[in-house]
Amino acid sequence: MKVMQLKTLFMAAALAAAGTASAGPVGYGAATTGGGGKAAVNVATLAEMQAKIDAYTDNAGLVLNYTGKFDFTKITDVCAQWQKPAQTLEVKNKSNITIRGASDSSANFGIHIAGNAHNIIVQNMMIGLLQGGEAADSISIEGMSSGQPSNIWIDHNTIFASLTSCSGAGDASFDGGIDMKKGAHHITVSYNHVYNYQKVSLNGYSDSDTANVNARTTYHNNRFENVKSRLPLQRFGQTHIFNNYFNNVGTSGINVRMGGLSLIEANYFENVKNPVTSRDSSQIGYWELRNNYVGPGITWDTPSGAVNATNWGTTQSYGSTGYTYTAIPAADVKAKVIATAGARTGLAQ
Repeated sequence: MKVMQLKTLFMAAALAAAGTASAGPVGYGAATTGGGGKAAVNVATLAEMQAKIDAYTDNAGLVLNYTGKFDFTKITDVCAQWQKPAQTLEVKNKSNITIRGASDSSANFGIHIAGNAHNIIVQNMMIGLLQGGEAADSISIEGMSSGQPSNIWIDHNTIFASLTSCSGAGDASFDGGIDMKKGAHHITVSYNHVYNYQKVSLNGYSDSDTANVNARTTYHNNRFENVKSRLPLQRFGQTHIFNNYFNNVGTSGINVRMGGLSLIEANYFENVKNPVTSRDSSQIGYWELRNNYVGPGITWDTPSGAVNATNWGTTQSYGSTGYTYTAIPAADVKAKVIATAGARTGLAQ
C-alpha cells in the first residue's frame, strides 16, 4: 500500500475516534442559529414534518428531530424514480428552524427552503434516490416574490442518487443535490457527503439570474465523490470553497460563470476532469487559487469559449472573506473529510 494511502487511512481512523461535535457554522452562514435551544419535536414521516412546519406561525423557534427510516433496498429500479411524483418538504416564508436527522434516520424526500425564509439549519439528514426527476432537488434554497432566503446552514448531510443512464430522462433522472438560486444568500454548506450525482450544486438559476450577484456562499469540508459536475456551478455572486475533497468527477468541477468570483483554497483534487473552469455561459467567471493539492488523474478539455485553470493560476484577487476561519493544509484534507463528512458521523469535525 502506498505511503499516502496509509497516511489517509490512519488519519481517518484517528479523526473518526476523536472527532468533536460541530459548534456552529463557519463562513457566510455564520449567523445561522436555526431553532436555537427550543425543545426538539420528534417527527417520523414527511407528512408529520410538513404538518409541524405548516402549524408553526410565530417564527419563535422550531426544532424538528426526524426519526424516520427509509429502506433504499426497496428501490429495485432506479430508473422508475424520475417518473414518480416528487416528494418535498416545503419550508416557505418560515424562519428560525432546525431540521435534524436522528442518528440512524434516512429519507426519500427533498427539502425546499424558499421565499421569506431565514435562519434555517438542515443537519444530519440522509437523503437518497428521490422521486420526481427535474422536480426534485435533495436540498433547494430559492428566492421568490415574497423574499430571498438568508442565513442558511446545510451541514453534515449525506446525499446520493445514481449515475445510471435512464432512457428518456437525459441527465434529469435525478436533479440537484444542494441547489441555491434567485438571490438566496449568506449560506454555509459544510461537512456534507454527496455521491453518485450528475448535478451536485447549482448556485445561480440561469445566465439571467442577476439576483444571484448578492449570493455569498461558503463550501467547506465537503466530500464530493463519483459525480459528474456542478461543484458548484456558480453564476454571479461570490463563493469561498476551502478544504473540500473532490474525487472521480466526470465532466467538470468548480465552474465559475457570469462574472462570479470564487476563492478556491486548500482543497484536495484527484481523478477530476476540468477541476476549475469557466464554461457554458455567455460570460466567464474568475477565481483566486490558494494552496490546493492537485493529485493524480487530473484531465482537461477546452470547448469553445472555455477558460481552464490548467496552470493553477489566479485570474482575479478575491480579497478578504470578511469572516474568521481556519483552513488545514490541503494534503491533509482527504483523510479529514472522509472521516468527518456526512450524516451519522456524530457531527464530527
